[in-house]
Amino acid sequence: MTSTVTPDSPNASVLEGVPGPLIPGTRHDALIGDGAQAVMTRYWQYGKGMNDGVFPEGSYPVLLVHGFRGDHHGLEIIANYLLKLIPNVSIISPDLPGFGRSADLPESTQGKNTRDENAQGGDNINAYVAWLNDFVKHTNPAREDAQPLPLHLVGHSFGSIVTSAFAAAHPNSLALLSLINPISEPALEGSQRVASRLASLYYRAGAALPEKIGYPLLRSQLITRASSEVMMRTKDKAMRRFINGQHAAYFGSFGSRRGVLSAYEASITHTAAEYAAAIRVPVQMLVAEDDDLGTPETARAMYATLTSRDLPDSRNLPASSSGARERLDMIPEVGHLIHYETPRRAAELIADFAAGHSGNEK
Repeated sequence: MTSTVTPDSPNASVLEGVPGPLIPGTRHDALIGDGAQAVMTRYWQYGKGMNDGVFPEGSYPVLLVHGFRGDHHGLEIIANYLLKLIPNVSIISPDLPGFGRSADLPESTQGKNTRDENAQGGDNINAYVAWLNDFVKHTNPAREDAQPLPLHLVGHSFGSIVTSAFAAAHPNSLALLSLINPISEPALEGSQRVASRLASLYYRAGAALPEKIGYPLLRSQLITRASSEVMMRTKDKAMRRFINGQHAAYFGSFGSRRGVLSAYEASITHTAAEYAAAIRVPVQMLVAEDDDLGTPETARAMYATLTSRDLPDSRNLPASSSGARERLDMIPEVGHLIHYETPRRAAELIADFAAGHSGNEK
């Protein structure tokens, strides 16, 4: 099914204002993985069982995966709305390896195949898939005489690539997949290929230059502000200050220059669309009409691939499930910052998708 979001009233904008106070969630730390490949990962839990560090029995589990150069704060507004919209929800939101307060992926995994034999491709996207697989096992373990809970996985931007690759490799580890601003066209071939090549030079320079020059370059507030201004669509001054403040606070929070470069290379050499045909669970796409990193046309092409899948009956979904196997929700006016500029609407769409597959339709 496809839908287009409309304003709450005629002549109104779908763009939203500065959010109110947010529930910050409970912080947890865990070594994810085995031996020398383990990654110290920091993550936050909201809602039911927020002090547990794992999804509790009887909860509706949602795992959020943020985008490139961000951390869990980027999806915290959506998390707070989901708390109000989904009964018994438990939300876990990690900092991806190398970002926020999580350690880098092991250097040995960068640019190489990893122990995750199911992951497609032969480069560093596999390392993120392997980490996510271990993280899902840690936070959603099998219970005694029971399977893991039916997981609803949500990925934004680069997170849409990681979660799509994971879903293709591990179809029995999740029940639903929602993609916010899914990357539907190759960065080096799409409409923003010139900007992508310039950004590639920037990250390579930041990694190659002496440390005292490279780190300040990658953490440059001037460059952060410029990219923030380009991505915003809102004209509201207070909202623009809020978004700029978020980017200023968290875009420079990364572990190493090597890790940033590795993540960037993964983000420009893969798309969520390339995994679409292999994903064996229902997928929701939350697409921005004016996204800098994709077009409605490439998003619809990805959606067409999803609709052509021959899906088996999923063992991960309740017997009462009657929701769409694929869904495209188009949000007008907004660009690549759905999670900041229209987070309430994004959360409502995700909750509606969840309801259609839980036997609790509204």
